[in-house]
Amino acid sequence: MKKYELTSESKLWFGRTLFRIKALISFGGVEVGELGGFVEKEENLDQSGNAWVYGNAWLSGDARVSGDARVSGDARVYGDARVYGNAQVSGNARVLSCKHVAWFSNVGSEDGTLTAYTTKNEIEITRGCFQGSLEKFEAAVTKRHGESDFGKQYVALVQYIKLRFLGVTVELEVEDATDAVPETEIAAETEADDAT
Repeated sequence: MKKYELTSESKLWFGRTLFRIKALISFGGVEVGELGGFVEKEENLDQSGNAWVYGNAWLSGDARVSGDARVSGDARVYGDARVYGNAQVSGNARVLSCKHVAWFSNVGSEDGTLTAYTTKNEIEITRGCFQGSLEKFEAAVTKRHGESDFGKQYVALVQYIKLRFLGVTVELEVEDATDAVPETEIAAETEADDAT
């Protein structure tokens, strides 16, 4: 049984047509009929599990999201990236491949999932209700956990994340360089410029 379908609502992003998704059944925190984000094709988002794409987030290329993973905000998962398990990719995340995302389960006093991913400018962390830069996360850990065992575990993870993302850069897509102006708008602007 399918959990979602592609709707007729679409947008063109530099040669790729992305379709808004709509839930066909209730699952996880998603209700039947709820609209989600955008996918290029059904293969981008697994039809089983609780994985979902929210809001303006989108998946394209050979990217796959599965398990209980969530992609939200203005996040973009593309290329050959894989996001799965309990990972939460959000905000302005740009995940082109597996080198742009890492997550750790059973973390902290709540045994939750910590997800680290690249954005246009930095490494961002999502853990529980926290979402922000790696530096802000470090400060929040120090303030809340100090030198406790949980604090020490988080410090070790932060050090690993810094090593894991050392030298990783975000290859900005064409639309990032043009402030995400859709292809049709760029063509219209060019035609107007030619007419003057």
